[in-house]
Amino acid sequence: MNVDGRHYRTIWTEGEGEDETLFIIDQTALPHEFRVKALRTVDDVCRAIRDMWVRGAGLIGAAAAWGVWVAARTAPEGDFAGFMARCMEALRLTRPTASNLAWALERQKKALAGRSGREAVLAAHAEAKAVADEDAEFCRRIGAHGLRLIEEAAAKHPGRPVNILTHCNAGWLAFVDYGSALSPVYAAFDAGIPVHVWVDETRPRNQGASLTAWELGMHGVPHDLIADNAGGHLMQHGMVDMVITGADRVTRCGDAANKIGTYLKALAAADNNVPFYVALPSSTFDFSLRDGVRDIPIEERNADEVRVMTGLADDGRVTSVRICPAGTSARNWAFDVTPARLIAGLITERGVCEASEQGILSLYPEHRND
Repeated sequence: MNVDGRHYRTIWTEGEGEDETLFIIDQTALPHEFRVKALRTVDDVCRAIRDMWVRGAGLIGAAAAWGVWVAARTAPEGDFAGFMARCMEALRLTRPTASNLAWALERQKKALAGRSGREAVLAAHAEAKAVADEDAEFCRRIGAHGLRLIEEAAAKHPGRPVNILTHCNAGWLAFVDYGSALSPVYAAFDAGIPVHVWVDETRPRNQGASLTAWELGMHGVPHDLIADNAGGHLMQHGMVDMVITGADRVTRCGDAANKIGTYLKALAAADNNVPFYVALPSSTFDFSLRDGVRDIPIEERNADEVRVMTGLADDGRVTSVRICPAGTSARNWAFDVTPARLIAGLITERGVCEASEQGILSLYPEHRND
């Protein structure tokens, strides 16, 4: 993605040798400020994931992979294995729902097996770079496969844009590059297909308002920000051609965990015969799970995210305000699970498949016995 004429990934390194440093885009500052931060310690990486400086399934996984490299650089020679095990566990505990995090750590664990010192640092760096590069390439392919769905919708409605509703942020900012749910949108826009995106505000963290709207605007894609509860109304009145969301974890049978409120969009889409798609790279699948509602761990975050909102004041200051009576109790579940029966298809780097065990294994037969 280009920002002010410069291409950025969401996580990258600069420098060489001992001076090489890990950088991220601080998403908590968007859309009001574009801020880059250096992550120099494992604690920095853990905080970046936990406090949502970085967010989105793919980017969380890439950040964890790079975090292992950061840890390896500072590991004591006498306790390399123990130190790395503690660092990986700290990284694993930052966010419990996204499967990409555990997947990336497992890749690093295998890459470091039997290694220590300089050899381990080089192996961790190579694996982190591979995770990041793979994430970007897989998201590019998701865009190519999803483009065909948008082309089909455009053919059904000549003379007007294809209206796509999305929830939360599953664009470039949620991955290393391109994104999942927004990758087909960018591919269609770049191919000259008229598209328009309905952007859910996505309470309580407002990722739609602050992130999705920002990056769509940077790319020039037409869009409108809407209240989270407006989607059903738009579908009833024929103003949505398809829904595309991302996912943080998808079971082998096609149940998909995503930002809280996604399930309600899927219900509205089913009631109005609007196709509901989930876009994801293979790293988001959890082939060990069958029942998403029962088995996917749902993170409950700080209640102040519900009670307090942050925005730009008239005087240009970013400020936070409480929106409820003092002392009001609140609960803050970060995700919900959309059952496979409500999903029209899964858009992956290998193609589009039915949201079912049979459909998923048709693209990923190597996981048949997992």
